[in-house]
Amino acid sequence: MATRTRGTARSQAVLRYLRQKIVSGEWPVNSKIPTEPELMDLLGVGRTTVRESVRTLANLGMLETMVSRGTFVRSQLPVSSVLAEFMAEYELTDVLGFRRALEVDAAWLAAQHRTPEQLESLRQAVAADTDEADEAVERGETPGSFHHTLLETTGNPLMIAVYGGAMAGLRERLSADVTRETPEQRRADHAEILAAIEAQDAPAAAEAMIRHAKRDLVLPE
Repeated sequence: MATRTRGTARSQAVLRYLRQKIVSGEWPVNSKIPTEPELMDLLGVGRTTVRESVRTLANLGMLETMVSRGTFVRSQLPVSSVLAEFMAEYELTDVLGFRRALEVDAAWLAAQHRTPEQLESLRQAVAADTDEADEAVERGETPGSFHHTLLETTGNPLMIAVYGGAMAGLRERLSADVTRETPEQRRADHAEILAAIEAQDAPAAAEAMIRHAKRDLVLPE
């Protein structure tokens, strides 16, 4: 019994460690977390404990394990499986439209309410998006760190939770038919949105996000 108690406490400690790294932003959305052997050495636990913790966070939508590539952060907060399944019941075009509406409102609110710390997080997200190949970053199928940080600045927990559910639903359904921006255009759009947020110009931030949303993740007509 004592051994099981220690094991449970150890597993909970590993889970708290991983979750804190994600929630704090130290491991940004779309970044690759340390490998199993690295986590085992770092935390002094066995492979089973690490795998159980990673699996738990994957079930919460915070992590995604990609075969032969590693495990990547997908959300800073737990994603409701019920919400993700609910989103899956709707047409993809409706989910994409809902996603755009959330992001436009988020841009407006971010310009109004962002703190200096949040502004710096947005700057870092823009600066981290470069042409340089980086095995520690996997963009995945849905918007990345800049968009998730933007939602965080709203301070609206319902918007953040719903956005996480929408992204989880999108990840399972996006296909090659969806048009995505070029990396150059994406960076230019993000820089324009950031500039408006820095200036606390809410209408300009919303308009820049509308232009961005019209170009990114668009279904063919």
